[in-house]
Amino acid sequence: MEHYYRELVSFLSARLGNRQAAEDVAHDAYLRVLERTDSGQIEHPRAFLYRTALNLVIDRHRRHRVRQAESLDALDTDGRLLSAELQQDLQLDQRLAMMQKALDELSSVCRECFLLRKLDGLSHQQIAERLDISRSLVEKHIVNAMKHCRVRMRLWES
Repeated sequence: MEHYYRELVSFLSARLGNRQAAEDVAHDAYLRVLERTDSGQIEHPRAFLYRTALNLVIDRHRRHRVRQAESLDALDTDGRLLSAELQQDLQLDQRLAMMQKALDELSSVCRECFLLRKLDGLSHQQIAERLDISRSLVEKHIVNAMKHCRVRMRLWES
């Protein structure tokens, strides 16, 4: 796994904008991987290392954001923090409602192909067999659904 170090540091540097921070995260990721308590073989070591490093970046970002977010006085009155959370939840609910509306505009077969692929994770072939249609038609339906949802979401968000 050591031969991924330079590659990982470059990857992290691009995300963090700081080589020293990237080296710190890469070092911590290697330590986490090496200190694993279960001694089982890692099936995809590169992917596991990168996922560990990205999780550390996310944790680092969260800690940094919390430190800068509010003074201790402001934390006594959670109003602003709660308000920001509620605002985010509301925005997410609105986006989900818009997505549902866009999906409702599709034909039932097109919507079903899209949902079976994106939510259930079925392959194009599995969807074709389940719906008794050709694989190429499944692919067209999925592409059309994605295109339609993207256009509608952009329109409604602007």
